[in-house]
Amino acid sequence: MNLPNKLTVLRILFIPVVMVFILVEGIPYRWLLGGICFGLASLTDMLDGKIARSRNLITDFGKLMDPVADKMLIMSTLVCFVQEEICGAWVVVVILFREFLVTSMRMVAVDKGMVIPANIWGKIKTVTQMMSIIGIFCGCAMREFTFIPAAVGDLLLTISVIMLYAAVAATILSGITYIYSCRELFKDV
Repeated sequence: MNLPNKLTVLRILFIPVVMVFILVEGIPYRWLLGGICFGLASLTDMLDGKIARSRNLITDFGKLMDPVADKMLIMSTLVCFVQEEICGAWVVVVILFREFLVTSMRMVAVDKGMVIPANIWGKIKTVTQMMSIIGIFCGCAMREFTFIPAAVGDLLLTISVIMLYAAVAATILSGITYIYSCRELFKDV
């Protein structure tokens, strides 16, 4: 297994660790530790693609599992945020809907010999989702430290949740652009 694929597997292995930190209240500094783990996992997303392209290490495993690992990391974290009442379930539903829709279109496109490349809105969607989630971790982590006024953590958390809603908007726009770019798939329907 090459280095980019190892980084993808590492990202998947981070998921239960991040979930434990979010959901187990008795862990000291759980938000800080969960945020660090999520940040490291997000960093592997950036690194695996760069390394794979620069060293010509692109594999079928990487093409399949890299985007799946991203979705697994983001969705599992957001589901935990719903459990912790940080965001509403509708956020998860909208993002899941888009992911299933685009993945399904890609599978149909492959059957028809087409490739649906990633577009700028897909990249914006991923970056805004990850950045808002990191911001939420930071806001919650700030509330764990008594020397930081609670209002500071609350403000960062509020800003990050608003950013998450912007990520939902980017998710919707990304889905619409994929549907539009794949309109050829629907000609025979």
